[in-house]
Amino acid sequence: MKFVDEATIKVASGKGGSGCASLRREANLPKGGPDGGDGGKGGDVIFRGSERLMSLYDFRLKRNYAAKNGQAGMGRDRYGKAADDLIVDLPVGTLIFEIIEEEDGTTREELIADLVEDGTEIVICKGGDGGRGNLHFKSSVNRTPRYAEPGFPGEEKQLRLELKILADVGLLGLPSAGKSTFISKVSAARPKIAAYPFTTLVPNLGVIENDEFTRMVIADIPGLIEGASEGRGLGITFLKHVERTRFLVHILAAEDVNRDNPADGYAMLDQELFEYNAEIAQKTQIKVINKIDTLSEDELADLKSKIAASGETVYFISALTGEGVDELLNAMWRQLALLNDD
Repeated sequence: MKFVDEATIKVASGKGGSGCASLRREANLPKGGPDGGDGGKGGDVIFRGSERLMSLYDFRLKRNYAAKNGQAGMGRDRYGKAADDLIVDLPVGTLIFEIIEEEDGTTREELIADLVEDGTEIVICKGGDGGRGNLHFKSSVNRTPRYAEPGFPGEEKQLRLELKILADVGLLGLPSAGKSTFISKVSAARPKIAAYPFTTLVPNLGVIENDEFTRMVIADIPGLIEGASEGRGLGITFLKHVERTRFLVHILAAEDVNRDNPADGYAMLDQELFEYNAEIAQKTQIKVINKIDTLSEDELADLKSKIAASGETVYFISALTGEGVDELLNAMWRQLALLNDD
């Protein structure tokens, strides 16, 4: 399915059914009193978080959602049936903004819900109440009221949906750093992989599980470049998905390493994170150099020596051959356990 992380839609709850204005007329009761039943309630519009969905693509194709109206009341004290609620599933991690039009014609947005857990339900538009039948309006001065309430209207809202992926780990790195190869190696995710920039145009999610049945969700964030925080390349379209990850794995390809000062290779994207959101820049990072299969033994030994001298902890892997991957995964599990214990 195509990945889409924003959509604008309209939703409307159902109108309540009208009350009934009816007078009992039977052979033994030629002048019976009022017996009009109440109308049924209109259906609510309910949004529900679902881990099964990964995209807002369907909401680009269908933009209008409406619950049904309640049934009108009937004679002989019969109440109208309430309409079923309309339940709309959204990906977990979806922010729901109401677009509000001001008197001067401008619009503003107000956050009304954040679906952060699977199965969470939020009533977005409440259905209108049913009108009361004429039975309710009988009095000492009016024993045969011929009036019943109409059903009350539902609510209508224009909404903007924005998906921010929820994941334990965000894979960070330049285009073609090997993030997609890594996630395909360790999980069931099968992203498109090729040796050219911007292969990954959508965030991919991989899920892995350890022997204790603990799950770790890994998000392969599309490759970022210098100036991403200002919109260059894929820009802030994907930087926002880093916000909800719990920690980062920052991958640097061996060919992008500055051999004189290898640790410098991480500084550029760290600066982009800081300029976009200083809080993201403070997230714990596990640093990785990938594609060590392209280096000679002497080159790899020299690189490890310089990294050790810098005082940085860096994991050396080849996502292609699997070398060093288990050690990196163990470090990721340890970091996740630390966060879960907090």
